[in-house]
Amino acid sequence: MLDDSEVVSQFDRNYARPVSEGEVREKVGLTYHHVNVDDLEHDDEFNKLKKEMGITYQDNVVISPSSMPNYEDKLKIFFCEHLHADDEIRLVKDGSGYFDIRDDHDNWLRIWVQKGDLITLPAGSYHRFTTDDKHFINAIRLFVGDPVWTPLNRPADDHFSRLEYLRKHPLNVVHAY
Repeated sequence: MLDDSEVVSQFDRNYARPVSEGEVREKVGLTYHHVNVDDLEHDDEFNKLKKEMGITYQDNVVISPSSMPNYEDKLKIFFCEHLHADDEIRLVKDGSGYFDIRDDHDNWLRIWVQKGDLITLPAGSYHRFTTDDKHFINAIRLFVGDPVWTPLNRPADDHFSRLEYLRKHPLNVVHAY
């Protein structure tokens, strides 16, 4: 596993290969939808999707040097590998960035998100976020139930959400002892 504590510019990381949406869905449980973000209030598909997902709360976050005090420090926190007890659901209204998620071999898969992308990272999945070289993303954070933003930094392998995630998406990693 890489030590990312000294990383300053995460957006120029080199990842080994592109992966398909189907491969990401199968291996790590990430789901993806494309949404027309220009008229969300009247978008029947988006409202239907929110209802199906059980969304009860949403807010907006803008991540950029001009909108976020201590931007570089915050970005380092977002880039620290972590998991959540609940699904992380994000809809990009504008801008772009990267979500990295661990695959079934404990390697990083990088997902570039941009305007209109709605992704769900499953509860218990190790992941991280960074902006790309544009250093700007405007996203809606969507929640089922009460909003919880608590990251559990790795290692959190005994957390109930991680154990449930691994039951659905087992690792194919052999550890040498």
